[in-house]
This record gives sequence, structure tokens and C-alpha cells, in this order.
Amino acid sequence: MALTDQLLQQLSGSHVTQLSQQLGIDEQQTREALPAALALLTGAVAQNAQHPEGAQQLAGALARDHDGSILDGLGGFLGSGNTSLGTSILGHILGGRRPKVESNLGRATGLDPATVARLLALLAPIVLGMLGRQQRQRGLDPGGLTDLLGGERRRLEQDHPQAPQARKGLGALLDADGDGQIVDDLAGMVGGFMGRDKGR
Repeated sequence: MALTDQLLQQLSGSHVTQLSQQLGIDEQQTREALPAALALLTGAVAQNAQHPEGAQQLAGALARDHDGSILDGLGGFLGSGNTSLGTSILGHILGGRRPKVESNLGRATGLDPATVARLLALLAPIVLGMLGRQQRQRGLDPGGLTDLLGGERRRLEQDHPQAPQARKGLGALLDADGDGQIVDDLAGMVGGFMGRDKGR
């Protein structure tokens, strides 16, 4: 099962309710925003891990700080509403592009940038927790992580017929202009996919 699909499976049921309460939006809005947000985070991590230095840093961070235990206590983490760790992670994986990314994702999903910022900050530790669990279970070195994330990015660029909402979000990570900066193309790609869906 693809990493993003595993994450969507983890973030179902009561966890959607908790996320919605933390964000101050209804559960349908949360369900619609989740695939695009998770795809964005996974794609951004994959982009950073394409380079040996980035892969080495990611492997070290996962081994040191993200053992996957957050997934076992997901209800407690989401209930706490703590975004400090996620904010730090976003600074590393998005850098100076973060405000633009949040604005673009907000336009694509219909959420205001402040809500998007909170959503991404809540999801970022969960994404790294899932990666950390994969690293431990499969014994992945930096090269193995690069391969895993490279495969995930390729999946993000394909249709997921069993998950229409995920398909819209995952398509957002296609690099429309070929510059390698997938997050910069987010608004156009997600907007296009959502517009097409509404027109059906």
C-alpha cells in the first residue's frame, strides 16, 4: 500500500473529527483537504531526499526523533492540538516557500491560509512518523529512503481509482513546468483537478 494511502487510512474515523475540531471546519472539508495536504508533505519530503545530503539528513532525523510511536497515540496527539513540532518540520522541508505553499493550497482547497498552516503543522509529524516506522520495519538506509520516496512520488503522479478525493490531491504534485519545484505548481494542478471534478 502506498505511503499516502496508509496515512489516509490512519487519519480516518474519529481522527477526522479531532482534526476538524482543531481546525474549526466541518468534517467534509477536512476529508477533502487531507489528500492534497498529505500529498504535498510527502512530495516535499521526497523532493528533499532526492539529493544524497538531504537523504542523509532525513535518515538521521527519522532515526533520532521519529520512531513511529506517534501513530500509536494519534488520538492523544491530535487532541492536544500541539503544532510546535510540525511548525519546525515545515521550516525544514518547505523553507522560505512555506507561505506561498500555504496560500496556494488554501486557494486549491477553499481553506484560508491560517487553517492550512495549522493542518500542515498537525500532519507533518504524522508523515515523518510513518516514514520512521517504514525505516525501522524495512531497515532502510538513506538510499533506501530515497528509493521509497521516489516510488511514492511516482505513485502521486498516477491515478488512484479507488480514491477519487486522493486522486485530486495527488495530482497536485505533478511538476507542471518541469522545474523540479513541485510545490510551486500546487495551485494550478490542484485547481485544475478540482475544477474538472466539479464539472462532471
